Amino acid sequence: KKQAGGKQEFTVSTQHYSFAVNAFVDLIKEYGGESYDFSLQETQTYTIIDDVAHMRSEIGILYYNDFFKANDLVFRELFVARPHVFLNSSHPLAGRKSVSMEELAPYPYLSYIQGDHNAFYFSEEIQSAAESEKDIVVWDRATLFNLLIGLDGYTVCSGVIDQKLNGASIIAVPLRKEGEMHIGLLTHKQTHLSRLGKAYVDALERYIAGLEAQAPSENR
Repeated sequence: KKQAGGKQEFTVSTQHYSFAVNAFVDLIKEYGGESYDFSLQETQTYTIIDDVAHMRSEIGILYYNDFFKANDLVFRELFVARPHVFLNSSHPLAGRKSVSMEELAPYPYLSYIQGDHNAFYFSEEIQSAAESEKDIVVWDRATLFNLLIGLDGYTVCSGVIDQKLNGASIIAVPLRKEGEMHIGLLTHKQTHLSRLGKAYVDALERYIAGLEAQAPSENR
């Protein structure tokens, strides 16, 4: 095993989180070397569960719910987030210290498509079961952010955002709602993390710790 030869391989399946991308960048910079075959898949929640359950991905990253217990999987919490909304920085509500769902009602609500598995327990958004008069579903993070900017829309999220990665046009505002978002790692019960898997988890934890240190206490 100490001999060189063959590409390093590592795959992560994740919901649409910028911190997952940041940690992936750190992993490649430190461990990529001359030859590697790494995959970071921002995908639907059901696909994340299926990828880890069938060992196509070593790690899944998602917002937890009780459904996962039935899939021979293990959830390890990374952090607990207070619900926020992502808004365009010029949105009429952008200057608020917090917003309510009632205040957001006139604006389009954006969420990620979950395909044939669009039940509430597969959602990435804590408020997914709420009724909205203006609903837009999208596939990827870039499209969602473009629509947030173009239509003064919003999406419910963890509040974790990297302006270096996503620009300064999107901001996070706390949502006035009881409840928490438990976000963490999904792994298979019958596997142990590889060297690259452990390194990726370390990168995730470092990045999240840095964000928590920077965040105002009322937003944690």
